[in-house]
Amino acid sequence: MEPSSKIDIAVLDDDPDFRNYIEDFLADEGKYTVRAFEHVEGLFAGCEERLPDIVLVDMKMGDHQGDQVLEQLQGRYPGLCVIMVTGYPSLEDMRKTFQMKAFDYLPKPFTLADMRRALSRAVDTFGLGKTPQELLRERLGQRIKLMRVERDWSLKDLAQSAKLSVSQISSIERGAHLPSIESLLAICKAFDRKPSEVLASIDL
Repeated sequence: MEPSSKIDIAVLDDDPDFRNYIEDFLADEGKYTVRAFEHVEGLFAGCEERLPDIVLVDMKMGDHQGDQVLEQLQGRYPGLCVIMVTGYPSLEDMRKTFQMKAFDYLPKPFTLADMRRALSRAVDTFGLGKTPQELLRERLGQRIKLMRVERDWSLKDLAQSAKLSVSQISSIERGAHLPSIESLLAICKAFDRKPSEVLASIDL
């Protein structure tokens, strides 16, 4: 499913050539907006003004270390998607940033395909560019499928238990449609679960 709005990306790097390269690449992709910052202070001011969906942080920038910036970002904005970028890749740095919950680690020079893959994974993992309704539809479908698999039920088994059609269940699990109130009640009853329980277990 294509994102329904542009993904906002902030880039922190002290190399103007790299900032221009990333800005041009993201603009050409047509599905991202980008704000590039040379200094840490500018990045944090930009985040206060509008929190980006994804932040690309250079690992080594003069007086500032990328891992310190990552720590500050995670402290201020828990769960923010941060991708570390470095021209001096090392296994130790990679390990450290992943332990600090960086989403990804891109060693320079990387190809445009590498960047596309990293951004695509971030968009899919964080549900970026989707409306709350799209996220609810998708994650409720995933939750229902998980409950079905845990019971070792086929689509037909759940359909029979909930007295719904196989195509209805399949459509709900794929995130193509939200179930009606009646259908959700029937599905929850089939699993002996309260609707409020199932909805509370969805991470939006």
